[in-house]
Amino acid sequence: MSQDDGRWAAAFPALFADRYVDYADCWTWFTTGSVPDELVARLHVVAVTPRGHVIACRSIQGWRFLPGGTREEGETLGELARRELLEEAGARITGSVDVFASHVADSVRERPFRPHLPHPRAYWGYAVAEAEVVQPPTNPHDGEHVVEVLTLPPAEAADYIEEHDQVHADVVRLAQAMVLV
Repeated sequence: MSQDDGRWAAAFPALFADRYVDYADCWTWFTTGSVPDELVARLHVVAVTPRGHVIACRSIQGWRFLPGGTREEGETLGELARRELLEEAGARITGSVDVFASHVADSVRERPFRPHLPHPRAYWGYAVAEAEVVQPPTNPHDGEHVVEVLTLPPAEAADYIEEHDQVHADVVRLAQAMVLV
């Protein structure tokens, strides 16, 4: 837990609320504290274009979200961010990938989601990276089918994403308050 978590929790109470996540069968809590790289199982990226806009995606099912996903075996966080941005947004990272917050996920399952992932505690990281959209999403067969990629000012991106994902919307707002100033 970061010493700033209390201040950010007051501004973003829903984001910092402890919750049970049924699809992952785990309990989560949120922090802006440092993240042990080797324990990050998932990463979503607040990808910022040269114009200062945030990249937001919409799937064929209508879900709106930040690009990101689950770490592959042997993948670094930078490689994970680059792969997911290309797959889901057709975007290329042009700078560093800086993790600024995470959900701490404590699983109640006997085994990890995938054998190479940390268990029972894992981190679902959130990072900021400079990026630019360079092509359509690659939409691999085992991922989301993205049908729309938008670049929006941060506040508009948060409002757009909020229709389906309050967590990612608040992550954008937190990034704007913490990192994108």
